[in-house]
Amino acid sequence: PPIPSHVDWILLIELSSSLHPSARSNPGVDFLFAGNMINLFKIKDQKKDDAATAKGKPAAKKQSPGELRLHKDIAELNLPKTTKISFPNGKDDLMYFEATIRPDEGYYVNGKFVFTFQVPPAYPHDPPKVKSKTKVYHPNIDLEGNVCLNILREDWKPVLNINTIVYGLNLLFSQPNDEDPLNHEAAAVLRDDPKKFEKNVQRAMAGGYVGETHFPRCY
Repeated sequence: PPIPSHVDWILLIELSSSLHPSARSNPGVDFLFAGNMINLFKIKDQKKDDAATAKGKPAAKKQSPGELRLHKDIAELNLPKTTKISFPNGKDDLMYFEATIRPDEGYYVNGKFVFTFQVPPAYPHDPPKVKSKTKVYHPNIDLEGNVCLNILREDWKPVLNINTIVYGLNLLFSQPNDEDPLNHEAAAVLRDDPKKFEKNVQRAMAGGYVGETHFPRCY
């Protein structure tokens, strides 16, 4: 399957420098991809298990079905060019990661928006919990970071995956929806006065106020 290059290569270098001594000077080498990252994690964990077994110690905890499915999803990611993922907690917590989206069209062009993904143990039967880490003026994202995306709620199915969610989040920025809002004020402005909505978005992204609400700069 196609493997994206939009991953946190710094994490990969730190985890794989012993296998690839040249990595620190060349972050573009082929092994710096999500699928390779999972393979490196598996190799390192297997070595730890083998060493522990040789010393008479119990092997490390086996991965749950949810973790195995998540690893498969990550290895098969085909991210749009607007998106990259990173694992701030490293290999010990792959069930939590972040997606950074930089829209290249629409109202939110050139902005930078970070979303957190917390994948539950019952994944893929239950969807990940996704929140916006970036405070954003958007009809489908409230000021607490909750996201209104149907595939994260009633339309979720186990056949869907991380890639589907990432594309859904990108769609929210290219086509914000005033008919199913979380931020009702923003939805009303989008519906009634798109020009004013565009100015509000630009003001919020620049680190200004919309009404009485302040938004941090997100360029």
